[in-house]
Amino acid sequence: MQLDGAWARAWAGALAHLIDSAHLATGADLSRTVDRSVGPLGLSAEVLMVDLAQQVLMPVRQEPVVGVDVEGTLAGRAYQYGEIVRDDDRGAPQLWVPVLDGTDRVGVLRVGLPGPRPSWFPDDDALDDELWTLAGLVGHIVMSKLVHSDRLRRLRSNGLLSPGSELLWQLVPPRTFATEHVVVSAILEPHDTVVGDAYDYSVDGDVVTLAVFDSSGHDIRAGVTSALALTAVRNARLSGRHDLVEVAAHADAVIADQPRPMQFSTAVLARLDTAGGALDYLLAGHPPPLLVRDGRVVKELTAVPRPPLGVTGPDVGPAHTAREQLEPGDRLLLYTDGVTEARDGNGEFFGERRLVELTEQAAAADLSAPETLRRLRTAVMRHQAGRLQDDATLLLVDWASDRHLRMFPAGRPSR
Repeated sequence: MQLDGAWARAWAGALAHLIDSAHLATGADLSRTVDRSVGPLGLSAEVLMVDLAQQVLMPVRQEPVVGVDVEGTLAGRAYQYGEIVRDDDRGAPQLWVPVLDGTDRVGVLRVGLPGPRPSWFPDDDALDDELWTLAGLVGHIVMSKLVHSDRLRRLRSNGLLSPGSELLWQLVPPRTFATEHVVVSAILEPHDTVVGDAYDYSVDGDVVTLAVFDSSGHDIRAGVTSALALTAVRNARLSGRHDLVEVAAHADAVIADQPRPMQFSTAVLARLDTAGGALDYLLAGHPPPLLVRDGRVVKELTAVPRPPLGVTGPDVGPAHTAREQLEPGDRLLLYTDGVTEARDGNGEFFGERRLVELTEQAAAADLSAPETLRRLRTAVMRHQAGRLQDDATLLLVDWASDRHLRMFPAGRPSR
């Protein structure tokens, strides 16, 4: 689409200003920096970062802020569905644009539009394209500042994190990563006190490695054990060990080498070949993953389990891996027992059946992987009146489908 020359020059200047200014900007300066950059275009802008619970969008400002709910708002709709949403409710028109870092959902960008538009101003479709580019740049900048900004970290946590939770959030990879062939998304709850659960993944070429951990205990020692398990598995991969039995044995040695009393971690370790769909997996005392095909949970992946990671000795038998051949469009759900064993006020478990039903409903609604998990998280928390008694982790994998497109405004990645 041909843009007016005046707009094109002004737009190039806005992007250049943002990139140049961002080099020295602090985390709390980001909204002001973006706003100043787009001001010459007749636009205003504000960055809102989603909290770790994915319940509130927090404005990135120096002064005290009031968040915007993800549920029941136009800003939240942009976040949930990856849509650019128009908002005329406040008189002055504005747009809510989803902000991603890669495919990890960072928040939204509020863009205020001029009243009477200048003659050189682009039409709505062209403006959406430009703002989608702007939001992508903002997402990368926000996450680059997060690592050294306590202000951004406080906004993201939306409250105090326990020391164990702080440790785990520093270790786990981004909640969502996608390529044209695979989507991986994960969630940890309760986000502010989680200590014993963790997840990990790596995507290199056609190989995706996956892991979910659930360590014994509910104190900082459980967090340390999960950190050790995750680090040991990564260390094994980086040292060239690809066989899952060898990877698990390396984690055994690292955990067992710690001072007593004995700690351990149940785990699922998996390796997916995205070129052909072969999935190798190992169960270490952990609930079996669920396989979703054509919108239905068709089976549990029940390999012969071995003991949890860290349990060693002469009485421990040999470990086994299993292989499952996935079909294009399959979805794999890994979880910890804190999901299915969440109890309501009457002592009723959330249960595997409810987990299956909600997973199938999300598939039928064609929701993206991260939005599926966000809604599963909400259901589990609601079942236990907002406060889990055990850690709960979910990791969802979509293979060889077009589901990566669900996280973008329509048509944007194919430009």
